[in-house]
Amino acid sequence: MKAAFAVWNKRIAPVFDVARDIRLVEAESGRIVRERDEKLPANSGSETGRCLIRLGVDTLVCGAISRLMLSQIAAYDIRVVSFVAGDICEIIQAWLSGDFRKEAFTMPGCRKGRLSGMDSLGKKAHRANRHGGCMNPRGGQGIN
Repeated sequence: MKAAFAVWNKRIAPVFDVARDIRLVEAESGRIVRERDEKLPANSGSETGRCLIRLGVDTLVCGAISRLMLSQIAAYDIRVVSFVAGDICEIIQAWLSGDFRKEAFTMPGCRKGRLSGMDSLGKKAHRANRHGGCMNPRGGQGIN
């Protein structure tokens, strides 16, 4: 399994659309076998998607991501785990252990609709949970 983590200042980049650095982590049996930093193209989501495919990425872990960028990345069948925040090393360890359910890794402002699935009136929060928490039309998911 190979994942790309959008990086800015040793943390998950807050907005993937403008992120230019990723940390590639290849893991087997819950252990890192390779890790390196790469640059992303600055042009478009489709170019970014092609770059991730060339690098062998099957999962992208990032902060906020626009719907357009998300759909362009998801078109390459890359699983997108979005609205993640925190220290890159802690996030990688959480990914390795499968422990992305902690609120500590959710971007501020995303907790209510994403974790509870209900709005303040008790109605389903369809917008936040429509596609597993990250609005990914190809079935990607947020951290919950």
